[in-house]
Amino acid sequence: MASLAAVSSNLFNGGCLWKYQDELKVSKAGKLRIRVTSMASSSPAQSLQFADGKANRLDKLRIGVLGASGYTGSEIIRLLRNHPHFQITLMTADRKAGQSIESVFPHLVTQDLPNLVAVKDADFSAVDAVFCCLPHGTTQEIIKSLPTNLKVVDLSADFRLQDIAEYEEWYGQPHKATALQKEAVYGLTEISRRAIQSARLVANPGCYPTSVQLPLIPLIKSNLIEIRNIIIDSKSGVSGAGRGAKEANLYTEIAEGIHSYGITRHRHVPEIEQGLSEAANSKVTVSFTPHLMPMSRGMQSTIYVEMAPGVTTQDLKDHLGNCYEHEEFVVLLKNKEVPHTRHVRGSNYCLMNVFPDRIPGRAIIISVIDNLVKGASGQALQNLNLMMGIPENLGLGCLPLFP
Repeated sequence: MASLAAVSSNLFNGGCLWKYQDELKVSKAGKLRIRVTSMASSSPAQSLQFADGKANRLDKLRIGVLGASGYTGSEIIRLLRNHPHFQITLMTADRKAGQSIESVFPHLVTQDLPNLVAVKDADFSAVDAVFCCLPHGTTQEIIKSLPTNLKVVDLSADFRLQDIAEYEEWYGQPHKATALQKEAVYGLTEISRRAIQSARLVANPGCYPTSVQLPLIPLIKSNLIEIRNIIIDSKSGVSGAGRGAKEANLYTEIAEGIHSYGITRHRHVPEIEQGLSEAANSKVTVSFTPHLMPMSRGMQSTIYVEMAPGVTTQDLKDHLGNCYEHEEFVVLLKNKEVPHTRHVRGSNYCLMNVFPDRIPGRAIIISVIDNLVKGASGQALQNLNLMMGIPENLGLGCLPLFP
């Protein structure tokens, strides 16, 4: 089977700093065909177009979804069914082994998909790449045992933290694949695009860290904000807590209220601080408090920052606007428009904006994503597209669902 990666050098520029748009066109023969063209670039000299019609002639890549019975697994399946070059050939779910996917997720009844199998019974010779949607702590040894020719995007937390001692401190167990950890690339797509392209194993970021780092990293790198006194107030839909049966997630426990949790000790704290510290070349410590909201999906991070001397909120907006001008999935809103979670529901977009605080010298940044898409499965697909050398927006053209 021909690999998309094998032909990518003939189709794409290695920098992959482009933004693509899928265009549906009807030929004279009346057949629908897809054309993918570059729309904008920060480096015009690196321009290469995806050849017209070439996409349809490439063989499909075989995809495995490990942990397909969870929320992120089902979202990966939903997105992959719209992908022109990826085909699901393997799905695992140990507790649901032998069942069809529609028996677990009735909304997928119309899809022709393989039955679920246990990981130990999976035939990995029949796949080219894997999305690992398993819980943290179970992923390390499974990925370590996979054939080394497979591209892997891991949606758990097992490979996100570079310091394995820090992993043990926050996750309560030693890391069981330390050599593999050194190979893993942290997959915040818009920030680490070049490293992701050449990676075999990508650690997909957590949802909260994605919503926080996308606005903060460019501002910290440019020294526009102070690295002290960063306060992050984040709120997530209940799907962010996973699909496991937990008393705290029952409707009667969650509905008609706000539930703060993980106060001062949420496991995404070291991941956030790792990314911000790398951007600052200095240790960054943040105050972070997450909350569960009575909604199924969606995430908002309200971030309070102190601006560097002489810097204004307009400077912050201008810099973020320039940084993400050519990015398809990160959008800085205009004027005083406020980002709302309902405006990204079901999509891979991150909307953000900057507002002046009443306290002089401080600014408020609001960032919203769908925690299951840009915060998990959508970003994972964006990363695998890059790893395979194809336009990173393929399969991610879903507009937000509204109302």
